[in-house]
Amino acid sequence: MPPSWPARIRAVEAGELTPPVPKPSATVVLLRDGAEGPQVYLLRRRTSMAFAGGMYAYPGGGVDPRDADAELAWAGPSPQEWAERLGVDARTAQAVVCAAVRETFEEAGVLLAGPDAHSTAAPRDWTAERAALEAHELSFAEFLQANGLLLRSDLLAAWARWVTPAFEERRYDTWFFVAALPADQRAAVEVGEADRVAWLPPGEAVQGQAEGRYGMLPPTLTVLRELLPVRTADEALTAAAARRIEPVLGRATVAGDRLTVRWSGYEELTIDGHFPP
Repeated sequence: MPPSWPARIRAVEAGELTPPVPKPSATVVLLRDGAEGPQVYLLRRRTSMAFAGGMYAYPGGGVDPRDADAELAWAGPSPQEWAERLGVDARTAQAVVCAAVRETFEEAGVLLAGPDAHSTAAPRDWTAERAALEAHELSFAEFLQANGLLLRSDLLAAWARWVTPAFEERRYDTWFFVAALPADQRAAVEVGEADRVAWLPPGEAVQGQAEGRYGMLPPTLTVLRELLPVRTADEALTAAAARRIEPVLGRATVAGDRLTVRWSGYEELTIDGHFPP
């Protein structure tokens, strides 16, 4: 448990600390088929990062409000259909889906968009465009329009939604998606915000976390565990369709010098310990 948690949890419980409003964000579990089953693309965030430094994570980031009302070409489920799936309004759904596709492009170099509804963009050097997106000099809608591309929302499937606990300094309301690596694209091996990238079978990643080789936040680990039965990348997308997308929020309780953090429905993640009053 981070050393700042006990004091912050007690302050929130006492009404002495107002929790930050969670920032809408999206992350994508990118999958490819390996010789022995699916593999997941994971980034190890640099230790200098303010949030989750040193942790393994999926490509992801915050929603850009500019994408909510943008006019853009779209293939696959509409923003309204995504709104029903994600539990938000159509504007928010469009921005969330844009964020998922944008972050996969920015961080992994994989573009889930194409010139038509049946293909993805041909491989080329997108370094300048990815840098402009990362620097917020360009919205994703503007990037798509400038390059005559359609966003392929049919290449995504919603998997889960996790909200950072109220006592955290930085809070995110994050939608998790799964996507299969398009056959004609390759994921980046060097990423600005990461000091390592790896394609790992879910089972190996879960075991590595248990052995202390891969640090992970609860949502990252939980999604990997949920993917253990999946035999192919396409099977993950099929399995996603049957999942209920409801917010998962960690809650803390304090009793004397005992502090407990629980995630409803995920009792295996419970953190329980004694701390000075």
